[in-house]
Amino acid sequence: MEFTAPFAVTPDRVHVDIQEAENGPVVLMLHGWGSSSALMRPLVDRLAGSARIVSVDFPGHGQSPPPHTAWDIPAHAALVRRLVEDSRRPVILVGHSNGGRVALHLLSEPDPPEAVTALVLIAPSGIRRKRTASTRFKAGLARVLKAPFQVLPGSLRALGVDWLRHSLLWKALSSSDYQALDGVMRETFVKCVNHYVEDRLDRIGVPVLIFRGDGDDAITAEQVDRLVSGLPDAGLYTVPGAGHYAHLDAPDVVTEGIRSFFPAGRTNP
Repeated sequence: MEFTAPFAVTPDRVHVDIQEAENGPVVLMLHGWGSSSALMRPLVDRLAGSARIVSVDFPGHGQSPPPHTAWDIPAHAALVRRLVEDSRRPVILVGHSNGGRVALHLLSEPDPPEAVTALVLIAPSGIRRKRTASTRFKAGLARVLKAPFQVLPGSLRALGVDWLRHSLLWKALSSSDYQALDGVMRETFVKCVNHYVEDRLDRIGVPVLIFRGDGDDAITAEQVDRLVSGLPDAGLYTVPGAGHYAHLDAPDVVTEGIRSFFPAGRTNP
């Protein structure tokens, strides 16, 4: 299934896969950055028949083409809102990594979609990582490199910053994810990874269950602890032997966590 995302300026098309079921809630799967709905498949297969499962490929991922212009987190959240509103059933949001960031942003909006009854997060992004001496040095050097271009007129400033971002020195300062991208997806990546939600967590009014693998080197235990402490109703399960993709390393564990939010008596196919 494909549909046009609800943005007047950039009518981007996104791919959505739907596994139908007569009963049960809707489980809406949101994948992480650089991933796709295909990597949520172990959960989809285990939940098949007991819920209507909706899996989206965010623009530039999986079977969805890149957006016409760079998307930020609010744009991703607007897409998810539309999927929720189209569901016409109670919805459980499941978000991995950047998908978790999108879900946290959506549910902390002043008018969150009422259909969402619970949130399951797997190694969620959106909480600032404690900076090391190395990351502080890189951030400071990046500011110094950009400073001379800030005094230029708009068009020249944009050209100068674009040249800088393609230089070998800038690439040495950036992450491998950033280096692997170009054009609109590089802009989208920057907009997404620099979006944080810790100052709005207290607005989230649904129960949240968080999974983090004890071997996750992308999201730290300290980040997750701050996330849990900032949410009004949250629980954390640390998955032994799992990494950043706990839903691939321990899909049965994560599936049972999702099922715990199903209405009583409607968890079986």
